[in-house]
Amino acid sequence: MNHQLRFLFLTALAVSCLVFLTLSVWFLLKALHYDTPAAAASGFKRPAYHFVLVPEEMDNPYWRLIEKGAKDAAKKYNAAVEYSGPVQRDMAEHVNVIEAAIASRVDGIITQGINRPVITPIINQAIQKGIPVVTVDTDAPGSRRLAYVGTDNYEAGRLAGEALVRVTGGKAKVAIITGSLEPGNQTDRVAGFKDAVKSYPGIQIVDVEPSNITKIQAAEKAYDVLIKHPDIDAFVGTSALDGMGITAVIQSYKKKGDIHVIAFDTLPETLELIQKGWIDATIAQDPYQMGYKSVETMVDILNGKRIHKIIHTPCRILTAKDLQSTPMDENGRRMP
Repeated sequence: MNHQLRFLFLTALAVSCLVFLTLSVWFLLKALHYDTPAAAASGFKRPAYHFVLVPEEMDNPYWRLIEKGAKDAAKKYNAAVEYSGPVQRDMAEHVNVIEAAIASRVDGIITQGINRPVITPIINQAIQKGIPVVTVDTDAPGSRRLAYVGTDNYEAGRLAGEALVRVTGGKAKVAIITGSLEPGNQTDRVAGFKDAVKSYPGIQIVDVEPSNITKIQAAEKAYDVLIKHPDIDAFVGTSALDGMGITAVIQSYKKKGDIHVIAFDTLPETLELIQKGWIDATIAQDPYQMGYKSVETMVDILNGKRIHKIIHTPCRILTAKDLQSTPMDENGRRMP
């Protein structure tokens, strides 16, 4: 009797699992607006394309702006954009998501490109299997990716250097807090910054430290720098959360105006710190346009149109004066 009950239990469990799996697949197809009887009855239109957008970090507000631009473009071009990647920066998980997209035979992959040995083979594998790849925000120039959409990061770093020269008069002991020391957009920005200030002997770079794209580590590294160099009078942060982390430490140990700060990007907290006088300037990128143009470029590729392999989105120096004269919209762009 016990054996019969066990058999019935296992059979019921197997049937339940099968039903759950079937429903899961159905709901996934419905979420992507693929044709089901209910979708047809509701007037849903099957997307012409299915793209996967792989961010550096899922919940990073900068990447959420890229996602918003991509999904707005998707509405225009009747595409489905699946936003999937690591919750926190994790290259192994990043690669796993791309591998899953390849296995699913998606129509295109939009991914942050990182100039590391691990990313090039997986991009090349997608291309070999006939799946176009566009890099966004950060390029992977050694890969077979079809296009890069994003900031000219060397130029962005050079603008940060110009901003620092302007606010310090060309005399400062400065530390750089950068998102990463690995080759990619962050190191390009650092290189551009260094080249911009090298002709000013009064500017001395005393330290370069990584924040690993987190506000907490940016604050920790800024604190360490202040302990090692108590006479420092300037910081530059090259990733979106660095300026906030740096400023949190300065607010605890220094008076407003004692240390100049040049930040990156236009997150609301950064703009507020500029308006309050804690950050002198930020380098404003356009992540919304990165997402929008990456989808637009992918659609052009699939339709056989000629594209530019490098598509640079704009960046500029933004100060408190700029914010007073021209407010920013929710996507970090100037309002008309």
